[in-house]
Amino acid sequence: MVSSKATAAYDEHADWYNELMSPTGGGDYIRRVHATLGDLLGPGDGRTCLDVCCGTGAHASAVAGLGWTPVGVDLSRNQLRHAAHRLPVAVADATALPLADGSVPAAVCVLASTDVPDYAAVLREIARVLAPGGRFVHLGVHPCFVGAFADRRDASRTVIDSRYTDRSHTFASWNTTGVRARLGAWHVPLSDLLNGAAAAGLRIERTAEAGPDGVPDLFGFLGVKEWLPVRGDNL
Repeated sequence: MVSSKATAAYDEHADWYNELMSPTGGGDYIRRVHATLGDLLGPGDGRTCLDVCCGTGAHASAVAGLGWTPVGVDLSRNQLRHAAHRLPVAVADATALPLADGSVPAAVCVLASTDVPDYAAVLREIARVLAPGGRFVHLGVHPCFVGAFADRRDASRTVIDSRYTDRSHTFASWNTTGVRARLGAWHVPLSDLLNGAAAAGLRIERTAEAGPDGVPDLFGFLGVKEWLPVRGDNL
């Protein structure tokens, strides 16, 4: 994943993550991710959709299947080695995208918000490169029900503790074999996520939750970049 002011932490885990996020490795989870992504992003017309923090390119087929042309950026060269077989890619930091202002009609960031120390900065950068009226889909682990603060061992309930407000990086997790146990994660509380989108100039048009057993493990939203008034226009 792409991370501001950080090394490419996924480099040494790229092969493992590529298998984990494959249709066979990810199973129902990756199918649920792609179904939710498609519901939020909607159909394209061949135009570019920037996949920010594209990692191994695991979501390129879902974006392309909607009629968009995916192009990916990530900091991890080893992950991009896999991604290059699935979409055009470039090495880049998510907080310093090598693109002009207002140059892309759509963007997505999937399962990466907890991989960066300042996701609000990523949202601002995505908003910068989006064309006015452009679409952005955030899709990540559910900020209320997935994290070091959430015990999901019992499928019928999720137990939340006082660490919900702790935004620091941690390897703590009920799942000792997952991504968090290997690479750690930052926590982005729901209010931080939504306020970050609003501050970036993204108008949230739709939200979505998905998960097994009645407790969602995914949360996403469709944000649209606001049209800025031209000086002299009537407000």
